[in-house]
Amino acid sequence: MWLINSSIGRKVVMSVTGLALILFLTFHCCMNIVALFSGKAYNVICELLGSNWYAIVATLGLAALALIHIVYAFILTAQNRKARGGNRYDVATTTNKNGILDVAEGWASSNMLVLGIIILLGLLMHLKHFWYNMMFAEIVGMETKFSPVDGFSWIQETFSNPVFVVLYLVWFCAIWFHLAHGFWSALHTLGASGKIWQKRVQWIGLIYVSLLMLGYTVVVLGFAFGCAPSLCCMDADCCQQALDCCKDAAAVCAQ
Repeated sequence: MWLINSSIGRKVVMSVTGLALILFLTFHCCMNIVALFSGKAYNVICELLGSNWYAIVATLGLAALALIHIVYAFILTAQNRKARGGNRYDVATTTNKNGILDVAEGWASSNMLVLGIIILLGLLMHLKHFWYNMMFAEIVGMETKFSPVDGFSWIQETFSNPVFVVLYLVWFCAIWFHLAHGFWSALHTLGASGKIWQKRVQWIGLIYVSLLMLGYTVVVLGFAFGCAPSLCCMDADCCQQALDCCKDAAAVCAQ
C-alpha cells in the first residue's frame, strides 16, 4: 500500500493526521477560552463531554491519530537521516529575507524530532493533570480532590503552581515552532504549492498558529496571575452584583 510503503504516502499520512490534530487544538483552545470568562459554562462543557460514549470514542480516535503521527515522524526522520548519510550534521543556512518566517521555518524544520519529543513529554504532563483526573477518574470511579467534571477547579489547581506554569509555557513554545513548519508543510504536501501560494500559506499558517498558541498562553497566564474574568466573578449572582454596582456608580457620577 503506497500510504505505508512510499515516502510520499508517509508524508501524506503525516500531513492529514497533523492537520486533524491542529483542528483538535483549535477546538480545545476555544473550550479553554470559555474558562476565562465563566467557570460554570466551562464545567457544563466538561460534563457534556465527561465519560460519555461519544467522548470516549473521540478520545480513542484522537489517540490513534497522535500515535500514527508520532510513529510516522520517527520513520520519516530515520529515512531522511539515512538518505543524507555523511551530511546529516550539516547546518542549514537561510537568507532570512522574510524575517521571523525564515527563522521559524528554518529552525523548526531542522529540529522537528526534538520539538516532537518535547511536545510528547508535555502531552504526558497535560494528560496527568487533566485527562487522568477527569475522564479516566470518572470512568473507573476513582476518588479525586475535585469532581471529575469540575474542570475549572483543576485548571485553578494546576496553574496555581509556578513550576507547571513555566513548563506549560515551554510546551506551548515547542508546539508553536513545530506547527510553524508543520502547518504549511502539510498543506504543501497535499498540493498547496507554487511560488505565489507557498509564501501565502506560510504566512497564513504562521499567523494562525501564533493566534492559536496565544489563546492557550492567555488562559494559563490569566489563571496564574489571578486576572481571568471568571476568577473575579465566580457566579451569576456575583456578576449581577457587579453590574448593579456599576449602574449605581454611573448614576452617582451623572448627578
